[in-house]
Amino acid sequence: MTAAPIRDEDPQAVAHALACRCRLQPTGRRTEVRRCTLKRAPRSSQSGITLIEVVIAVTLLSMLSVGMLATIRMGFDALHNTNSRLMENRRVAGAQRLLEQQLGGFVPVKALCSAGLTPFVFFDGQPQSMRIVSTYSLDEAWRGQPRILELQVIPGDEGRGVRLIVNEIPYNGPVGAGQSCLAMGPNPESGLMMPQFRPIQPSPQSFVLADKLAWCRFSYLQPARPPDPEMWRPDWVVPRWPIGLRVEMAPLEDNRARLRPLSITTAIPINRLPDVTYADAY
Repeated sequence: MTAAPIRDEDPQAVAHALACRCRLQPTGRRTEVRRCTLKRAPRSSQSGITLIEVVIAVTLLSMLSVGMLATIRMGFDALHNTNSRLMENRRVAGAQRLLEQQLGGFVPVKALCSAGLTPFVFFDGQPQSMRIVSTYSLDEAWRGQPRILELQVIPGDEGRGVRLIVNEIPYNGPVGAGQSCLAMGPNPESGLMMPQFRPIQPSPQSFVLADKLAWCRFSYLQPARPPDPEMWRPDWVVPRWPIGLRVEMAPLEDNRARLRPLSITTAIPINRLPDVTYADAY
């Protein structure tokens, strides 16, 4: 293809010739375009992506994100379950340690019944409740004054199982301890004069020692009387102190991954007679 001659001063023609990759040949004061062929720009070695490739990439990224989130969620769930089991085991172990210390701090005292100020041995032992005086309390541990402990087995939440609670009342002497005594009367089994105590009432201040139990019961060790050996009784029917206390518990759900509440047996080393008035009794 032969183009018409153009002037050397025409910048637009020169630019057009350069853009078309033409070969200019000067002829005097004129410049002629001998051959002008339009050439396509070289194709890039990096081609673009299609919509299907974008959709596939987004889908793979979404699946990867879901998998990562599921893995993280499983890890958090496992950590939460482990912490829950650990805290539950700590509560069970701590409650049992508190109960052992409370029973181990047993103090043999005498009280005056509010009805007639009749002296009696302060101890109430029933299958589902117990009253004692102890030198250990939840508020002050071993550092404070003695407390009257009222242990009671009550129904659990929504009627499922039972729980063990304790009320702590400051012990301020025989008269104050006798306020829980309604009257003195003969026990139907032994025929001996025994105090009749007020029922133990749960309150918002009650402390839960053990929860989610299938059952919980108390028993009391009676001293040996020849020829009869020592014997555990479900209730206490004699006007003296037992020589041992036992608290038996069983979990509502037998989960091997959790710590089971154990039965607690404590000896009561009493070195005084109930019929003798000692200097520290009042």
